[in-house]
Amino acid sequence: MNALLSGGTLPVIRAHYAEILCQLAEERGVAQQELVSAAGIRQPQLGHPDNFITLDQFTELCRQAFVRCKDDSLGLEFGRRLKFTAHGALSQAAISCDTLEQALRVLIKYFRIRFAYMALSFFIEGDEAVIQLDIKHDTRDLHRFNIEVVLASLMEVNNLLFGQRLLEGGRCLVDYEQPANVEPYQPLFGNAVSFCTGVNQLRFQKQFLSLPLSLSNPVARRVAEAQCEEEMRQMEASTSVTERVVRMLESVRDGRLLSLEDVAGQLHVSARTLRRQLAAEGARFQLLQETVRHQRALDCLRRHSPLSIDDIAEHLGYSDPSNFGRAFRKWEGISPSAWRRLHQTDGD
Repeated sequence: MNALLSGGTLPVIRAHYAEILCQLAEERGVAQQELVSAAGIRQPQLGHPDNFITLDQFTELCRQAFVRCKDDSLGLEFGRRLKFTAHGALSQAAISCDTLEQALRVLIKYFRIRFAYMALSFFIEGDEAVIQLDIKHDTRDLHRFNIEVVLASLMEVNNLLFGQRLLEGGRCLVDYEQPANVEPYQPLFGNAVSFCTGVNQLRFQKQFLSLPLSLSNPVARRVAEAQCEEEMRQMEASTSVTERVVRMLESVRDGRLLSLEDVAGQLHVSARTLRRQLAAEGARFQLLQETVRHQRALDCLRRHSPLSIDDIAEHLGYSDPSNFGRAFRKWEGISPSAWRRLHQTDGD
């Protein structure tokens, strides 16, 4: 497997995703050679499942396709082209699980081996199961495109496994403005799409988590997960300590914040060694903790839920709500309640 591209550039996405996008663009009259040249991709890089391209190359390819195809819903169509077979071992591991909940947990665990610049999380809120997508790369002009690609791909796999069943009482929330034409959303989400919500989520009734998967196969799942683990190990070898620490901190969603000792234990190093490794990269553990806590606070305040400010403070691990208030004013310059009033919408 090509661990590094020429010049030591870290690969972040498999080249066949680019090839699928090029095929879609060609159907709209945009030549593949035109796209790959504009994105700085060599033609031989495409077409082989073990080849990689850089994030910058893939981002530029998406940008060029979006501009040249002149189709605002290109992200949705691209996502629909990413059938479960396009994701290789990741999809095989997920669809071989016994239940939908098991499949989601496998998907969350290994999602980054396919889309390293995005983060997928899963949690339960009230009677709803929630899949949340967060973009980890600053590509503002492709923000909507990236979100639509992933959400459409997830719904395409869902339709294969369960048909329209999850749409019963389900809904899709996105953080961008409503486009002029919402018709392309109908086949995937029905009428259950809300815009300007501050989050990017697929929500469905938690009772569906126990739905059995018709393709359940314990042997196939073990084989596929072993392949996913190997791909994860290869990625970890090329990932900075800071990135790994942040990912661990973000992975715990029950309000707890992992301590330095907790993270060091998971990385199999001493706390002193971890502190030294972070310092070598110009990072401090306490600052990383606060960054994660800050982002969680914003997520909670944006979310359309009955959580009070005191509830959110408790969820974030503050024993005294006033401590949360002081921390939030330091981050944003205003109180949590004032920030919520400014940013919440009635989009859903």
